[in-house]
Amino acid sequence: MLRTIELKPGHGFDTSVHRRELRVGGLTPFTSIDFPGRLSAVIFVQGCPLRCGYCHNPHLQQRKSASEMRWTPLLEWLHKRTGLLDGVVFSGGEPTVDPMLKEAIMQVRALGFSIGLHSAGTHPRRMREILPHIDWIGLDIKAPLDDVTKYERIAGARASALKAEACLQSVLSSGIEYEVRTTAHSLWLDDSALLQLSCGLAARGVKRFALQLARATPHQPAPHQIDYPAPATLQQIDKLFQHFSVRNEPAHTQGRNAA
Repeated sequence: MLRTIELKPGHGFDTSVHRRELRVGGLTPFTSIDFPGRLSAVIFVQGCPLRCGYCHNPHLQQRKSASEMRWTPLLEWLHKRTGLLDGVVFSGGEPTVDPMLKEAIMQVRALGFSIGLHSAGTHPRRMREILPHIDWIGLDIKAPLDDVTKYERIAGARASALKAEACLQSVLSSGIEYEVRTTAHSLWLDDSALLQLSCGLAARGVKRFALQLARATPHQPAPHQIDYPAPATLQQIDKLFQHFSVRNEPAHTQGRNAA
């Protein structure tokens, strides 16, 4: 099982709380499933403006972190992993919430790592700024983009559909590798909504799409509906994309620190 670790501040590091640096909520030191084709570490950025009912990382929602992890010692830890890892993924939370994300990406890229990003598309301007500096993005789309009311209800934030739409267009026009994915939970998205979402993505030019089947959380039970999504629904969705997959939502991407 993949684990998370905590990096203690070391001698000679400036760990002042007033220093402007990426706010780190956790680290997965090794994974083969979060960045296609690359062995990578995952850095969980603290903070997220969304309040999805099925969120598995609620401890990462607030910008204030209980983690003692600091960016500078983490960067040195990554330096020692050059040659052992192929890439580094910035996840969250929502990594684009952090104004220091671009600088952190540039620092990690300078070490020779490929850069991956997990994002729900909440900050269009920052997304445009960092896209030229990353190699792959997994973009979470929460609901049909044309159903603003449903999207905002699932994401728990106003204007979330408009921002996700803008980020999707930036990703598609950038030419970088990507995957658009949606968490499928029968309490939030029935088969009709999944089809509406998928058709909307295909019409916008999305070629690679994945459904992630929701897991249970302490506040949200897992779907118990038999054959959800229905096989016929999955067959229809599969015809819309060059690459389509269905998988269980990763169980390890929680970003907690272990002593």
